Amino acid sequence: MTAEELLKENRVVPVVVIREIEDAIPTLGALMDGGIPVAEITFRTACAAEAIRLGCEKYPDMMIGAGTVINAEQAEAAIAAGAKFIVSPGLSRAVFEVTKKYGVPYLPGCVTPTEIMAALDLGLTTLKFFPAGIYGGLKALKALSAPFPQVKFLPTGGVDLTNIKEYLAFDKVAAICGSFMMKGDIRANCAALWEVLNA
Repeated sequence: MTAEELLKENRVVPVVVIREIEDAIPTLGALMDGGIPVAEITFRTACAAEAIRLGCEKYPDMMIGAGTVINAEQAEAAIAAGAKFIVSPGLSRAVFEVTKKYGVPYLPGCVTPTEIMAALDLGLTTLKFFPAGIYGGLKALKALSAPFPQVKFLPTGGVDLTNIKEYLAFDKVAAICGSFMMKGDIRANCAALWEVLNA
């Protein structure tokens, strides 16, 4: 599956931090119940790879990937655990090579024209835009889309229920990523999200 195919089916990608392994299945189950069958499990915790493995076993139809992947070793571990896509805060050639080897979509963070051009040199056209709120948000995305019309973006950071619909209305936004639906009652947050998107 390509990055484009992945995001065509999933316009919202929750950024999930699993601090204790026993939280993995309940957290992913809450997302599934809320109608969001996708999760980017961050590699910020020691149990990230195990959480991905458990999630892939319990919910084989869920699109579970790894986020905050910053080196080749993490990419190898994530893919070995079953990660279906890899997300990085920046662009890593080493991570790209691992994802290319296994045929797994890679979504690197790029916020400047130079970074976007480096990604295009690798054949990558779907890019994370992080942190979106700090780097100019939707206004910046619209400006960057002029010289790079082939690029689709995943704004992350500063995206929430107050602006998600505006972001998704822009045709160069493939999907949005964020942790805002993970705070508090996940099922209720998902319901609120769908209410906003369907309004």
